[in-house]
Amino acid sequence: MLKTLFNIAVRHLVGRRRQTLTTIFGVAVSTMVLITTNSLTRGLLDSFIDTIVNVAPHITIKGEKINPVPVNVIEAVKPSSIAFVDNNIKKQDRDEVINYRQILGLLGSREYSKRVLAASPYVDSQVMAVKGSLNESLLLKGILLEKEDAISGIRKKLVRGEISMFEKTPNALLVGRTVANNMGLEVNDNITIIPSSGKSLQCKVAGIFFSGVNVVDNSVFVSLKLGQIIEGMPVNKVTGISLKVSTPLDDEPLAKELEHATGYRCITWQEESASILSLFARIGYIVFSLVAFVGVVSGFGVANILVTTVFEKSRDIAIMKSFGFSASQIIFLFVLEGFMVGLAGALTGGVLAVGSISVLANLPIESSQGPLTKTGFSMSYNPIYFLLVIGVTVLISTLAAILPSARAARLEPVSVLRDSSL
Repeated sequence: MLKTLFNIAVRHLVGRRRQTLTTIFGVAVSTMVLITTNSLTRGLLDSFIDTIVNVAPHITIKGEKINPVPVNVIEAVKPSSIAFVDNNIKKQDRDEVINYRQILGLLGSREYSKRVLAASPYVDSQVMAVKGSLNESLLLKGILLEKEDAISGIRKKLVRGEISMFEKTPNALLVGRTVANNMGLEVNDNITIIPSSGKSLQCKVAGIFFSGVNVVDNSVFVSLKLGQIIEGMPVNKVTGISLKVSTPLDDEPLAKELEHATGYRCITWQEESASILSLFARIGYIVFSLVAFVGVVSGFGVANILVTTVFEKSRDIAIMKSFGFSASQIIFLFVLEGFMVGLAGALTGGVLAVGSISVLANLPIESSQGPLTKTGFSMSYNPIYFLLVIGVTVLISTLAAILPSARAARLEPVSVLRDSSL
């Protein structure tokens, strides 16, 4: 009986070939668009996480004490009393890590050596770079090259110049590609660096790097010693320490532990990128809403073809019921037709989606994709996204067939056959 119902369903769909193909095409296009859109949004998120994990520090030890001196200094002695500052004439201390070498020694101890893979002290400074009539405000970062390379792989990111020149040349700069493009910089160019203190410094471009992370590519690197001079820091102080850890996707417990061990605030890359990750999450919800909406539209297309089939095949349905086909078998017949149309459209859409994803991923066009700059679009080939959209499309198409099938099951053979208009 199942084979008989299957053959009848095929003949119904083939009998209305043009309408069937149009409906399958509509389902296929909607499936392709949904899979491609979902692949793009998930691809951007996966690419962002992968790039951040490979380029940016997993945990950053900031120069912010986690137990600062309280404003109300007499609260502990007299809880009912309140102290406030009438006129603060003392210069506010900047955030900095003191005696950072002791912390590096702690991180290299047996307790942390397996969990902390690399540690790089740095000094941040907001400066003005001037070349001729061009000037730009940018972030200058003083680093120890070997330790920074273990964090971000800066050696492999160099597109012009040589690392040896940076190591040997006094006041040398490694310039991000964005800065180089904005100011027209080339290797061996001299530029003037003006820090907040106002005392200018002549520096030479030793190399130009490209990491793909827009924030990093809009900065310049100098030696740690030069960074301390520019920022006016003694040799035992730095702005912070960048860490690369063995478990970057589960680094919060280690960050909390290091806060207690060092006394400084430790921020994970997830906290640093919380706003971007939240944006990707909201985009994901929007995409899934589109999946449901377009799936419903596809369901209406499937329901339309089945309603028309029921109307045109009423006499055939009446004859089938006269030959002993039950109402449940009639319902199954039309639900099967809806399933077949949805499955054919969804599978065709899946094949088309593979092609569209490949085209977008291999476009020879460099573009800024949120916080990243990449050639081609970041696409995800995760089969879960394909199966999810195809499954939802087939399910909605099958459910859309229930109403027409119920109408067909309610037809009375005697009334239909007696009506000469049918």
